[in-house]
Amino acid sequence: MIAIIDYNAGNIASVARALHVIGQEYVVTDDTSVLTAASCVIFPGVGAAGEAMAYLRHKKLDSWLLGYLSSGKPLLGICLGTQIILDASEENDTQCIGLVGGTTRRFPENLVADGRRLKIPHMGWNRVALRRPHPVFAGVPAEAEFYFVHSYYPSPGDEKAVLATTEYGITFCSALAVNNLVAVQFHPEKSGRPGLQILKNFCGWRGR
Repeated sequence: MIAIIDYNAGNIASVARALHVIGQEYVVTDDTSVLTAASCVIFPGVGAAGEAMAYLRHKKLDSWLLGYLSSGKPLLGICLGTQIILDASEENDTQCIGLVGGTTRRFPENLVADGRRLKIPHMGWNRVALRRPHPVFAGVPAEAEFYFVHSYYPSPGDEKAVLATTEYGITFCSALAVNNLVAVQFHPEKSGRPGLQILKNFCGWRGR
């Protein structure tokens, strides 16, 4: 059974629908006993870092996530669920969970590409450039594009944690991977077949 962490953040229903499309059984819950029993856990979300962390601390899900990661079971972060696994976020000047060392940063003002000013939030379809192969990206074409909507991006302290990058005025980390953890800044659940392939791969991954 796949568990989706419910912490009052947006987009959880979209992830659940995507799992239904690929025929994967799932449960949406904030019950740590149910989460612990799951074969793997998805930590999605859309919203603000400060509000999300307040809820996670209230439910003690922040400390639970630290313990779950050490168990070796697979964990997938998506969007906000990627940003707040780092030590801190510039959004709301928030202390975060610290599953991975680093800071979530806001895009600089006055981003420019090809002579045109880029809007923030970054919203739309972009490619990701893998730095190394990973089972969760198996079978995903190199030219595939994924859907992004965000004003902040993860910046791991250790470059070895960066799995993929994307260009949007700057080169930023769009996916990171450390042991049994994979996290993506884009929304696989809204990214058509390539995104569904990532979710399918994750559900079959054993974190090794």
